[in-house]
Amino acid sequence: MQGGQMVVEEPVQLASVLTSTKPSYIPSLTKIIGTLGPKSRSVEVIEACLQAGMSVARFDFSWLSAEYHQETLDNLRTAMKNVKRLCAVMLDTAGPELQVCNTTGNPIELKADAHVTITPDVSKEPSADILTVNYAGLAEAVKKGDTIFLGQYLFTGSETTSVWLEVVETKGSDVICLVKNSATLAGFIFTMHVSQVHINLPTLTETDKQVISTWGSHNNVDLISLSYTRHVEDVRAFRAFLQAQNLQETQIFAKIENVEGLKHFDDILQEADGIILSRGNLGIDLPPEKVFLFQKSAVHRCNMAGKPAIITRVVDSMINNLRPTRAEATDVANAVLDGTDGILLGAETLRGLYPVESIKTVGRICAEAESVCNQYLQYKRIVKHVGEPMSHAESVASSAVRAATKVKAAMIVVFTSSGRAARLVAKYRPSVPVFSIVVPRLRTNSLKWTLSGTSQARQLLAVRGVYPILASPNVVTSGVSSEESGLKLAFDHGKSVGLLKPNDQVVVFQKIGDSSVVKIVELQA
Repeated sequence: MQGGQMVVEEPVQLASVLTSTKPSYIPSLTKIIGTLGPKSRSVEVIEACLQAGMSVARFDFSWLSAEYHQETLDNLRTAMKNVKRLCAVMLDTAGPELQVCNTTGNPIELKADAHVTITPDVSKEPSADILTVNYAGLAEAVKKGDTIFLGQYLFTGSETTSVWLEVVETKGSDVICLVKNSATLAGFIFTMHVSQVHINLPTLTETDKQVISTWGSHNNVDLISLSYTRHVEDVRAFRAFLQAQNLQETQIFAKIENVEGLKHFDDILQEADGIILSRGNLGIDLPPEKVFLFQKSAVHRCNMAGKPAIITRVVDSMINNLRPTRAEATDVANAVLDGTDGILLGAETLRGLYPVESIKTVGRICAEAESVCNQYLQYKRIVKHVGEPMSHAESVASSAVRAATKVKAAMIVVFTSSGRAARLVAKYRPSVPVFSIVVPRLRTNSLKWTLSGTSQARQLLAVRGVYPILASPNVVTSGVSSEESGLKLAFDHGKSVGLLKPNDQVVVFQKIGDSSVVKIVELQA
C-alpha cells in the first residue's frame, strides 16, 4: 500500500533504546493540540502545557457555555504572555451530533440481551427500558441489524460506561434495540453514533453558526475544526459563511468522522486547509481491521497535498494513568512514521488527571520516532508525486530541504507574509526545524490601514516542524532590511534555545522580487 510503509532508517541500533532521550526546547517536530477544559484551564496549568509542547489550544463547543470558554481563552492569553510562547486557537464545532439526554441524572443500568427503546419523545423519563434522543428522524434512517453505539465519553473502549446496541425493529418514530453488552450509563448526556448510516442533519448547525458569529468572530479564531465533514460542499459552504462573518483568514480543518467523509476524502482534502482524522468515530463506522488502512492512506494523501494531517485518540489511558499503554505508545510512534503532522489530545488534557504529563509523553514519543524516520524516502515520494516540470516555488522549496540535508543544517529559515512559503518547505518533511519569519503586511480598505501577520503566524503552529516568529511591524514601515532583521531574530532565538552554535549551517529561503531563492549561511562565532 502506497502510504503504509514504515519509513525507518536502517539499521536502528538496539543500543539507542538504552540511550536517554535528550531534553529539548522543541520536543518534537510533530505538533501537539491540547483541548482545554476543567483540568487544564487555569493559567498555571496552561503555562505548563505550553512549556511542555502544546502549540494549538482546542476549544470544544459540543459542551459548556461560550462564557466558560471565554474565561479559558483569557487565561490562555495570560499564560502566553507569561511564558512568551505563541499558541493558535482552534474552535471545534459540535456538528450534527446525536445525544441521548438523561434528565434525572440517575445511573441507567443496561443488561446484555435485554431490549431498549430509543424515542424522540423527550417527555419520556429515561430508564433501562427507554432512552430519548434529540433526532426525530432516527427511525427513518436505520434498519434492522444496524449498529448503534452509546456512551458518556465517546468511544473510550471502556465497556462499563458505553454500550453497543443492535437495531431489532422500528415502530413509528421509535427504534427498538437489543443490548449487546452490560453497561451503566452515568451522567446527563450520552453521545450516540449510528454506524454507516446517513444522518439527515446539516454539518454546520444553527448553534455552531451562533457560536462562530459571536465567540469566534470576537476572538478572531485561527482555526476551526468542522466536525462531521461529509462532502466537499460542507467545506465550501462553511468558507462562504466565514467570509460573511469577516473571518476569511480563519483556516478550516475538515474533521473526518464517518464513512461518508471517507468516500469523499480526496475532494474534501482539496478544499480544506487541513484534515483531522477523528479515530473515535471512525473506529465505530469502520471495522476495526480497516481503521489503520484508512489512517495510513489518508495521511499519505495529506502529505502529497502538503496539508496537515492530525490524528485523535492516542493515549486515552492517560486520562487516569501517568503512563500510556505499550500499544498507545507504539500507535503514536507509528503515526509519526506514517507522516502525521499533529496529535490532538482530547479527554487526556480536557478532563484527564495528567494533562501536562500527557503532552510531555506524546512529545517525547514523537521526537524519538522522528529521530529514526527515513526523511529521504519521504522526500523522494513527495518529489515523485509532484512530478516534472515543477513550479518555481515547489522547485526552490524542495531544494531548500535537500540542501539542509546535504550540509547537515541546524535549521531552515523561511521569510513569508502569508505563510505559504513555510508550508511549502514543510511539505517536503525536513528533519530540522523551520523557523518562519512572518513579515507583517500593510493592508488598506476604504476606512483604515491595518497590519496583518499575527493570524498567519499562529496558523503555522499547526504545521509540522514550523516555528513562527512574528517580525516587528517596524520592518514594514522603516528602511530596515527585512532579511537582516529577520535573520537576526531567527539566529538569536536559535542560539537562546540551544539549537544553534558557532559554525552551524542555516538554509535560508526567501522571495526576491517575483522569484524565490535559497542560500546557505554559516553562523559566525
